[in-house]
Amino acid sequence: MQKIKVNDKAPDFNLQNTTREFVKLSDFKGKRNVVLLFYPLAFSSVCTAELCSTRDNMKLYEAFDAEVLGISIDSFFVQKAFKESQNLNFKLLSDFNKTASKDYGILQEDFFGMMGVAKRSAFVIDKEGMVRYAEVLEDSSKTPDFNSIQDILSSL
Repeated sequence: MQKIKVNDKAPDFNLQNTTREFVKLSDFKGKRNVVLLFYPLAFSSVCTAELCSTRDNMKLYEAFDAEVLGISIDSFFVQKAFKESQNLNFKLLSDFNKTASKDYGILQEDFFGMMGVAKRSAFVIDKEGMVRYAEVLEDSSKTPDFNSIQDILSSL
């Protein structure tokens, strides 16, 4: 697995959202910046806090013309229940087959005995499909540096 770095071309993906529609990263090319938030598992405490914080700051992301996409290996059924339970106002995508997590080089071998869970990670992709920010956290109890994400978005 190659890790994705700043100035790399972002790997495209085709993942199902909570209504079973497919969403591709390339759908946003030339239109919007994209913030990808990979998180280990829906309904876990840190993931819930991270995504609720993102929900509460959506006006900021909208001001930066950024589409926020939350991605985990959970099924779209779980993603739908999670989105509804937390009133999340952005798309959640299911990487159930772990293709995007592998392409971004963030699949961890062992997450509390569960194999193949995405590391908590954040990527900012500009309108041309280039990675402008990449943060992969080895400690799943930490959350991404949202101030740095916002600084990058403000510069695009």
